[in-house]
Amino acid sequence: MGGLPADPPGSWKIMGMSSGVHPSGLAADLEFRGLIHQVTDPGLPGRLDAERFTAYIGFDPTADSLHVGHLVQVLMLRRLRAAGHRVIALAGGATGLIGDPGGKSAERQLLDPEVLRSNVEALRAQLGRFVDIDGTGAVLLDNSEWLSRISLIEFLRDVGKYFTVNQMVSKESVRSRLDRPDQGISFTEFSYMLLQAYDFLHLFDSHGCRLQLGASDQWGNITMGIELIKKVRSAEAWGLTTPLLLKPDGTKFGKSEFGTVWLDPARTSPYQLYQFLVRSEDSAVGSYLRLLTFLDHDAIRALDAATEEHPERREAQRALAREVCTLVHGAAEATKAEAAAAALYDVAIANLDEATLLDVCAEAPAATLQLTMLDGDGFPLADLAVASGLLASKSQARAAIAQGGMYVNNRRRGEAEALVTRDDLLWSRYVVLRHGRRNYHLVRFE
Repeated sequence: MGGLPADPPGSWKIMGMSSGVHPSGLAADLEFRGLIHQVTDPGLPGRLDAERFTAYIGFDPTADSLHVGHLVQVLMLRRLRAAGHRVIALAGGATGLIGDPGGKSAERQLLDPEVLRSNVEALRAQLGRFVDIDGTGAVLLDNSEWLSRISLIEFLRDVGKYFTVNQMVSKESVRSRLDRPDQGISFTEFSYMLLQAYDFLHLFDSHGCRLQLGASDQWGNITMGIELIKKVRSAEAWGLTTPLLLKPDGTKFGKSEFGTVWLDPARTSPYQLYQFLVRSEDSAVGSYLRLLTFLDHDAIRALDAATEEHPERREAQRALAREVCTLVHGAAEATKAEAAAAALYDVAIANLDEATLLDVCAEAPAATLQLTMLDGDGFPLADLAVASGLLASKSQARAAIAQGGMYVNNRRRGEAEALVTRDDLLWSRYVVLRHGRRNYHLVRFE
């Protein structure tokens, strides 16, 4: 039986950051963070401290980026690697052509093979930000390497004969679809659990992999693989699932849901990720700190207390946003995102790059006006407030200026005849108008 080469103690690298393994051990850390949802053997958590496993987690490359919901699993790879276990990130280059029915109420759209291959490469780069994919202690594999070589007859004889249809139908991912006759499930997706079971068997044979991890909606698929290894190899393997990352309303973060928060900065900017996390509800932020960061237990307990005693300060939310942004995009981008969030009400808004400025003002009402309005000495601020839609009337605007409640690029303008000129333009085309604390508009001049 093959296996990954053993590493000498202390040789694993964790991307230049602290490992986050609690001194009391991996099992205690996972328990504290609520990361153990189900295990196939109650003694497994303790064995994670006493033994070294090769473990794998599968990732479906149905998009060219992972999203924030995947972070729980991505960081599980890093937690195990930091504790001295070998880890395999498995990209579903073959199973992605089929589609996992788990957690879906309708059939997935089939992807073009070329698109899928491109997605696998994108995931390879992303996963490398979290775990040092060094080819020994941590590897990235693509299941198309073996699933594309097995014939249908071989698969039916060598895998299919070990499972009954009754057994497969009883799995939650299938039963939930059968309970909806308007949707049903195709034979294609019905076969997915057998393919995943074969993945585990292949990794057991070729890499000595004895542990599969995944989100709780993968429980049925994981147990199928464990059973296949037991029947075909008369050997023991184990499974551990983590809870799904849920929103306060109980829905999960997924690629197909509206408002997906991606890990690719081209899809979701660091500032947008920061804002998404800093807006976490008090009821959820403690769980997110445990699942999505490597902050130690005492730091998290202190933030729990801060949320309980002074929720208006949002200390836990800011810590969450800073830690996750650092993990995903690096310390420099996290600092930049934090500064951008503060700049919404600060004169530092003038120092933001254009893309970040537009991110910061993305939720503000916007107006487009003629650049020629600023010719000559400029345009009266009271008139601009009305023309942009910030205020309803010129008299209202004049009163706001007189009361010290009007701002241009977060600088208070209290002069009765205040003018906005070309010198006020940010990036030669924008002005941010604000009335009071939260009523602001982005004005674009063309």
